[in-house]
Amino acid sequence: MNDISVGTIVGIIVGIVLVIVVIVIIARSVRIIPQASAGVVERLGRYHKTLSPGLNILVPVIDRLRPLIDVREQVVSFPPQPVITEDNLVVSIDTVVYFQVTDARAATYEIANYLGAVEQLTTTTLRNVVGGLNLEEALTSRDQINDQLRAVLDEATGKWGIRVSRVELKAIDPPLSIQDSMEKQMRAERDRRAAILTAEGTKQSAILEAEGARQAEILRAEGDKQAAVLRAQGEAEAIGTVFNAIHEGQPDDKLLAYQYLQILPKISEGTANKLWIIPSELTEAVKGIASGFTGGASPSSWTPPKPKSPPPTTPAPATRAEAAAKSAADAPVIPPSAVPPSSAVIDGVVQDPVIPEPLVIPPADEPPAIDFGSGQNPPA
Repeated sequence: MNDISVGTIVGIIVGIVLVIVVIVIIARSVRIIPQASAGVVERLGRYHKTLSPGLNILVPVIDRLRPLIDVREQVVSFPPQPVITEDNLVVSIDTVVYFQVTDARAATYEIANYLGAVEQLTTTTLRNVVGGLNLEEALTSRDQINDQLRAVLDEATGKWGIRVSRVELKAIDPPLSIQDSMEKQMRAERDRRAAILTAEGTKQSAILEAEGARQAEILRAEGDKQAAVLRAQGEAEAIGTVFNAIHEGQPDDKLLAYQYLQILPKISEGTANKLWIIPSELTEAVKGIASGFTGGASPSSWTPPKPKSPPPTTPAPATRAEAAAKSAADAPVIPPSAVPPSSAVIDGVVQDPVIPEPLVIPPADEPPAIDFGSGQNPPA
């Protein structure tokens, strides 16, 4: 009975072991590959196939599955790398690389560590590209640098089963001294632009003020012109009215003589008027007035009186004023008829005759040449 019990126990143990072995074999034969992943299968140490996402069956013991590879696009940020520019300045550049595994077999067998290879290749390519640019170009030509890096990396990683889709420069940090100089330069540039804008504003303001003053002067001149035209038209109408009234009234010589006598006081106005111009027509008018008062006798028949005997000798005046008064009292009186026509009398002395221009009376349809009311010639 003991023998039966021992054999039974051994059989049970063997059966359990067989079941476990079968379970392990089945577990290793069935593999489930997740989406966006790829698995490389080696059979007896050689590449056999690449498993696609889903359920896959492998031969136990003979087939071996390598670690899964992520075939999604990956983003890797590399630490700052010192790069020397063309103008011998050391700048620190951070790069970001976007890549994707397109061939799991090449990524597994063509290169040992494709991520480290991409990092080193990015660093060397970046130094090569930025080394041919100065600092100003490196700061303003990021798109150009990105395109050159992507082209070089994509060409080099193509045989590794990797496609580089984009390379970005995350930061370019120049030295602190250069940063201070750049800030000063930018501040000076902004001050220059502010000064230019201020000057432009001042210029535009001055131009507008000049335009306003010009327009004001033009309008003021136009107003003065219109006022002068209207004033001249009014004076012309007034002169025409007086001219027509004079010709309609048909003035005679007595009226003209009376007008001459009214004009004479205005001629003598002013302290500087020492020379009188007597027109020849005045003598004729005075003759007419004199004939009216003398009953028709001609003033030309008047003879100057005989000179009197010289007065007794008097003592010389003491002052210049007394001498002037004495000389004025001793000067002979010259009657009007004794003065030749168009002659001038200055301080009692008859000067050379001045021939005046003849007075021309225009016809009835033209304005007169002399304004009898004011004693002044009308404006031309």
